[in-house]
Amino acid sequence: MSGGVDSSVAAGLLVKRGYDVVGVTLQIWQESQTDPRHSGCCSLGAVEDARRVARALGIPHYVLNYRELFRETVIRDFLEEYARGRTPNPCVQCNRFLKFDPLLERLEEFGADAVATGHYVRSRRAPDGTMRLLQARCREKDQSYVLYMLQGDKLRRLRFPLGEVRAKQETRHLAEAWGLPVARKPDSQEICFVSEVGGYREFLRKANPDALQAGEIVTVAGEVLGRHQGIAGFTIGQRRGLGVAARDGKPLYVLGLLPAERRVVVGSADDLLRRVAVVRQATWWPPGPKEEPLRVMAKVRYNMEPQAAWLHTCSDGTIRLVFDDPVRAITPGQTAVAYRGRTVVVGGTIEHAEG
Repeated sequence: MSGGVDSSVAAGLLVKRGYDVVGVTLQIWQESQTDPRHSGCCSLGAVEDARRVARALGIPHYVLNYRELFRETVIRDFLEEYARGRTPNPCVQCNRFLKFDPLLERLEEFGADAVATGHYVRSRRAPDGTMRLLQARCREKDQSYVLYMLQGDKLRRLRFPLGEVRAKQETRHLAEAWGLPVARKPDSQEICFVSEVGGYREFLRKANPDALQAGEIVTVAGEVLGRHQGIAGFTIGQRRGLGVAARDGKPLYVLGLLPAERRVVVGSADDLLRRVAVVRQATWWPPGPKEEPLRVMAKVRYNMEPQAAWLHTCSDGTIRLVFDDPVRAITPGQTAVAYRGRTVVVGGTIEHAEG
C-alpha cells in the first residue's frame, strides 16, 4: 500500500471479496512531501495515508524500512545513468528491486499466500502452465511497460486486482463509495524522490555535482552554438531550456549526449526519428528468444502507443527492434517492451538507436 488511491482500492477489492488482507507499506524515502504531485508513494506522508486507509478497511497495517536498499539500487542507478549521458527509468528499477521481492520473501512471516498491488496489469496461466503478463483492460493506465521483468514463480504469487478495471474513474468511484480518505488524492506525476523546486536537475546537482560540468552545445556538423551547465540536465528529444537557437530560426532538439566530450548534440525534429532500437538486458517471456524475426508491437516510452516492428534476436544477447515507421526520440537508458496482442513478449533497456 503506497498511500495512493490505486493500491488502496486494490486492498478494498480484496477485502470485499472475502480475503484476509494485511496492508504493508515499504518506507523507501525519508522525506515528507507536501506537494501532492510527489506524494503518491515513498514519503512519510504517504505512509500515513496508507495507515488511514488500512484503518478505514479494518485491516492490520505494517511499515517495512527499505530506505537503504532504495538508495543503493534506485538512487545510485539514477545518478550513475545520468552521469553517463543516459536517461534512467527509476520506476522500472524500483519494480525490479523493491516493490515485489522484499514482500515475496516475507510471505510466510505474514502468513500470506500472495502479494497484491495496485498496478494496472494482468497475469494469466497459459495452457502449458507457464505464466504470461498482459496489458490491463484500462489502456490509458496500463503498467505492463514498467513490469516486464516479473516472471515465473514470482508472477504466480502476485495478484493485480485493478487489471480488469476499464477506467481510472472506476477506481476513484470505488474509493469514494467506501469512504477511503485518499479517494480524491492526485496521481503522482513526478519522480517520487525528487522534491526540489528545480526538479531532477537540482536533485542531481546536490547529489552528484560532478555530473554537471559545463560543456558545449553543438550541431550534428560540430558547429558550436553555445554552452551548457552539465549533460545530466538534458535528455533525448528535449526542446525547452536549451538556451541556443538555430541560424534558420527552426526549433532545436537534443539528439545525443556525449559525456566524454561534455557535449550536447542538437538538431531538427526530423533528426530525432530512428527506426531501430538496440536493447540490452532483455527479459524474455516463454517460449523465449526466437531465431527467426518476430512480428510485434513495441513501445520505447511509457506514454507511447505500441508501434509495428520486427524483433530480431542477436548472438550477443541483445535484441533489435526495427520499426516499420521511424520513431521519435529513442532514448538510451529508457525501457523498450514488445507485445504480441496484449501479451508481453520481451522487455529491456535501450542501449542506443540506429537508422
